[in-house]
Amino acid sequence: MKRLFSLAAFLFILLHFQAVAGSSLPVTRSIGAPVGFAAACAKYKWLCGRMAAQQLNDQAGTALLQKVNRAVNGRIIPAEDRSSSRNKDVWSLPVAGRGDCEDYALQKMKDLIEAGFPSNRLALSVVIGPHDQNHVVLIARTDGGDYVLDNLTSAVRLWRTTGYTFLATQDFQSRTGWRVTLAGPRAGEFS
Repeated sequence: MKRLFSLAAFLFILLHFQAVAGSSLPVTRSIGAPVGFAAACAKYKWLCGRMAAQQLNDQAGTALLQKVNRAVNGRIIPAEDRSSSRNKDVWSLPVAGRGDCEDYALQKMKDLIEAGFPSNRLALSVVIGPHDQNHVVLIARTDGGDYVLDNLTSAVRLWRTTGYTFLATQDFQSRTGWRVTLAGPRAGEFS
């Protein structure tokens, strides 16, 4: 009986790990893009276009994600959008080494694309972050699952392990479009 219980516990843990390890963010219907995204899309062709890329195995891809996440987080100083801007939510690359969450995410996407990561495996995502505020992160899709690159941590994590509630995500295939995500601890509040 003890062996059966141990086997059952082992299988439960293994299945739970596999469900977390290989999972992609669930998406449903289309939704309008966040304010500021369309202007950024027009300004940065790499943001909404498809760029030729090399095929990276998961080990090389994950190492590149970690390297870029740490590098961008280390060289940008957190700052809110400039008060001189009429639009409170400007999506741009960091200016003078300063930026807010979407600026970090855009810089990471640009750096990854330039390093050869496939653009159709990168997407921006709006989440409920710390202190119940909207927050933007970069999602990188690998064969091992969807990983989050975040300016609030140097760790690159699977989306299910972030504690974030995902609201909407840039469409991986139709890069100008956005999809409803609704996944994570508070997703039920929005359905």
